[in-house]
Amino acid sequence: MPTPKRSLDLDLSRPSSGRIYDYWLGGTNNYAVDREFAEKQLALAPEIREAVRENRAFLRRAVRHAAEEGIRQFVDIGSGLPTQGSVHETADEVAPGESRVVYVDNEPVAHAHSQILLEDTADPERHRALAGDFFDGPELWERIVGEGIDPRRPICLLTVALLHLLPSEREPERTLEFYRERLAPGSLLVLSHACVDTGDERAKEAFEEISDNYRSRTAVQGSNGLRDRAAIAEFFDDFDLLDPGLVWLPQWRPDDTFVGDPARTRAVAGVARKPGR
Repeated sequence: MPTPKRSLDLDLSRPSSGRIYDYWLGGTNNYAVDREFAEKQLALAPEIREAVRENRAFLRRAVRHAAEEGIRQFVDIGSGLPTQGSVHETADEVAPGESRVVYVDNEPVAHAHSQILLEDTADPERHRALAGDFFDGPELWERIVGEGIDPRRPICLLTVALLHLLPSEREPERTLEFYRERLAPGSLLVLSHACVDTGDERAKEAFEEISDNYRSRTAVQGSNGLRDRAAIAEFFDDFDLLDPGLVWLPQWRPDDTFVGDPARTRAVAGVARKPGR
């Protein structure tokens, strides 16, 4: 029997990362407080809107690749608000009726809309939405397994545009290590992360100001998660990075729709496989 859903209070006095992201994507599941904050961040870094769209496109390409490799279990932590091309939709395009997806988010609107979205699918029992937090670790993993994810079989674990939002003081690398250790050999870790090239002081200052604004206006406390490419690569630990490695978002197995300098997305992405299969 699935674990009872954890209730979360909806706070409309603060902007929400999930609703802000939805606004940047052109969605409608956001409020005035989110739109006001989002526009201020766009004034600092106009490339944000393009970056979030490229991030979503990367997620779809990575999920499609995992499904084509035969993986049928997907866990998306920090899934945000549902939008076109969600994980379960993309996986089912490759293997209709075979995939199982668990979405996890600690934002009430994101969680509620995920539940509504999944109720409208042809087979709602295959996909689940959990109210939970990345840092819940063992408790969250137990609930994920309780929703029908089999840890003995390969899983595609997604932490997309998540880790740079988490306070460094809480050491997200340790929590991610916990999840990596529980994945079966052959599993994939899909990750994207904000990244600023060394020497790009304008972008670095903009990211730091955005992070300061975000922490002051939301419930997240702690230092920002700005990391260079080498530090981001450490999240994969001993997993084997798939070609083309850790690259700018549009460079990961591109579909040739992106035009221009991929570095302007200010985010890198990679997919890595757990060895031993």
